[in-house]
Amino acid sequence: MSKSAWQKSSYSGASNECVEVRTANSLIELRESDSGEIVIRTAPRKFVEFLQGVKSGEFDHHAEH
Repeated sequence: MSKSAWQKSSYSGASNECVEVRTANSLIELRESDSGEIVIRTAPRKFVEFLQGVKSGEFDHHAEH
């Protein structure tokens, strides 16, 4: 089983309230740093599509203001 180390955004600073990401067996794994037992797995292509959607504002209507 090949897994890389968990990484978090540099924007998180010292905070433990962030999303962490790593690769594992050709998949992308995501977890919230303060709830590490819950892991979401997805294909790299799907993760790229999600990130592109975030950057383009596709999910902005879901954000709390």
